[in-house]
Amino acid sequence: MMGRAAPGEFAYRKVYRYLEALIEQAAGVGTCRLPSLRELSRRLRVSLATVQSAYSLLEEEGRVHCLPRSGYYVQNGGKDQAVALARQPPLPTQPLLERMLLGHERRLARQRDRSVASWEALGSARLRNAVAERYTRCSNQYWHADDVHLAPDVLALLETLLAALALQGGTALVHSPCCWQVLRALARAGMRVLEAPLDARGNPELHALAKLLGSEPVSLLIMPSCLGMPQGRLVSPYYQQQLGLLLGQHPVWLLENDLDSELCYDGPPSTRLRDWIDPRWLLVMGTFEAAVGAEAPYAYLLSHDTVLAKAFAERAFRLAPLRLQALAHMLGKGEIETQLGQQRTDLQRRTQYLAHVLQSQFGQRVVFDIPQGGQMLWVSFCQPLAWDGIAAALAGSALHALPGEQFGLPGHYPQHLALIWLGGRPDELQLAVRRLAQALEVRCGRNTRFTS
Repeated sequence: MMGRAAPGEFAYRKVYRYLEALIEQAAGVGTCRLPSLRELSRRLRVSLATVQSAYSLLEEEGRVHCLPRSGYYVQNGGKDQAVALARQPPLPTQPLLERMLLGHERRLARQRDRSVASWEALGSARLRNAVAERYTRCSNQYWHADDVHLAPDVLALLETLLAALALQGGTALVHSPCCWQVLRALARAGMRVLEAPLDARGNPELHALAKLLGSEPVSLLIMPSCLGMPQGRLVSPYYQQQLGLLLGQHPVWLLENDLDSELCYDGPPSTRLRDWIDPRWLLVMGTFEAAVGAEAPYAYLLSHDTVLAKAFAERAFRLAPLRLQALAHMLGKGEIETQLGQQRTDLQRRTQYLAHVLQSQFGQRVVFDIPQGGQMLWVSFCQPLAWDGIAAALAGSALHALPGEQFGLPGHYPQHLALIWLGGRPDELQLAVRRLAQALEVRCGRNTRFTS
């Protein structure tokens, strides 16, 4: 039994609390292996995706670690040590979309009882077909279901991609600051990472980039589809076109980061980076989690390369078939698109109000731009930040923070935070921001003045 659930609590949070209890029981025991995904799925009668979401959250908190082909283990040091580690905060919940997803899943479960079809293969095929249709633009830019590859999450997708293309140990060039999941996957693959030169508005510095591509053995370039995160800046279509022309002169894989494009406040622009790229060298990476929530952590890759198709087929990721079919239904019926408009409005309202509260509290002592999309506010402070004090100050509040250093190479962005308000009462946000200010004052001294 998972214990008594809080009203409206999602399944992955129940599994998370169950695992917390197992971790507490293992305190002081030494190395302790936790139940496998499939074992917990059977024991708690939830989907594999739900168990994966709970484990992923614990892994980001530094409380468990995963060993390939072995399983999950309790991280030495427990919860007290984990408070100082960088964590990925949950996305603002999308209760309506998650309820739709689970509702469709229950309906499909009743249908499965009367069917003899292979639901696992059917779920994967339907979702891949739905994604291919969603990305097809015209007769010159189209995708088939065979071009779409699914993975449990972004990290698993990237690890499979890098191994399949034999890029491990090579050189990657990334947009900076960069998605923390991308940087983690590149580090695990032992890759040398360079940061692409950008101008003051976050667009590629084309002359410097051309020089870098000509002088360095770059095998992979990772750039945003249209929305650069964590700053939340839209990349100019002009620079996208010029980057496409530049890459036409260099045989380099282009991995288009499409993880956050759906969260552009005015909706995704009509042109993306992929519109200017030779399809033979194009890889497009996306996820369902940004739109639907933590109940749909799956990631997907679009590519015409047959080597990648073979690699993902050999990995044979075991994904919950009912959840795949439910997602395919939501895409096909336009349910996700219908709700995205309200989601974008909510995220824009939250980031704008967070900016207002920060400006009221800090004045000219902080620097940030109002984002054009996403859930984060990328904030620069006057001094390097002590992450452990910030994490402790914001613990339990609706204001989540990620250290800027998590989005760049070692030593980069020590004065930045990515701040996320998950919603709730404005006075609670104001209190959290005051706690943040107090934590910074302890670090630099109450008589020290910030400078912009």
